[in-house]
Amino acid sequence: MDLKIIIEQNIPFIKGILDDMAQVEYLSANEIDANAMRHADALICRTRTHCNASLLDNSNCSFIATATIGTDHIDLDYCRRRGITVANAPGCNAPAVAQYVFASLAHVINRPISDYTIGIVGVGHVGSIVERWAHQLGMRVLVCDPPRAEVENTNNFVSLDEIARHCDIITFHTPLTTSGKHPTHHICSESFINNLSHQAIIVNCARGGIFDTEAVIKALDTGKISNVIVDCWEGEPNINPILLEKATIATPHIAGYSREGKIRATAMALDALARHFNLSIPNVAQGIPMGAAQNVTFNSIINTYNPLIDTRALKSYPDNFEALRNNYNYRPEVTEILL
Repeated sequence: MDLKIIIEQNIPFIKGILDDMAQVEYLSANEIDANAMRHADALICRTRTHCNASLLDNSNCSFIATATIGTDHIDLDYCRRRGITVANAPGCNAPAVAQYVFASLAHVINRPISDYTIGIVGVGHVGSIVERWAHQLGMRVLVCDPPRAEVENTNNFVSLDEIARHCDIITFHTPLTTSGKHPTHHICSESFINNLSHQAIIVNCARGGIFDTEAVIKALDTGKISNVIVDCWEGEPNINPILLEKATIATPHIAGYSREGKIRATAMALDALARHFNLSIPNVAQGIPMGAAQNVTFNSIINTYNPLIDTRALKSYPDNFEALRNNYNYRPEVTEILL
């Protein structure tokens, strides 16, 4: 077998699938280095593997698939210059992240969910599900997505300032960008927080760098923010202990960790690999719905997941951030409610 593939060993539902058609090596993220990649033709990884010149300069690699939505860990410009094809798994875990948002809110709100105005910043795969479910739950919904607002002829979108002024709950679902017209790094900044008109509940299950951590801690101390729900942290896995202590819900970057989401992610990575190398690979996602439930109730969401269990685990053992993440017991997603 001439084809050599390196696979990050914690990617679920992938072991054995490629072993009969390639030389496959399963390695931890720490073991995936320049030496391991030297003779590799392909890499399937997650976010802990930084795919850049230092990893790939002396490699035969022509294909990288990340079994994640984000590509922050991949130097896309470098890969483009080197002719390395890059594939990700957009939307794979979107239903699970939306599930996480509402299941977490159940442990924070103190009145019926329909009494709240929710602001959704970033209305892509995840944000659009959160928006749809929020409407079903009777919430007032405001959405902010400047890139979409620029190209869509609609009045559906509001500004970030309007989100700050009108919303009781604000949840972020953007990629992490540091340049361009609408950078999202520290979008939840001191200036944004100062514009809050309500003692808002803030949710970050998008990217750690969305939060200006020090500004969020200060806002919790002053009461400008009433509660934070944090799944994504600056500096992971070395997370801020003060924010960990103050967060109502605090989890180790597992918002998207549903069984169905992980199967979708693996299937999308394998499909991209199959196209690149012209391989015939079994469909590991057979029978798995590709989208989120269309019809939900608040109870149907919160009955599928209790984030307090994961919060207790992380607050008790913060140094085990990576172990809690890597050994997570994937939960089921919200299923369709028959109307």
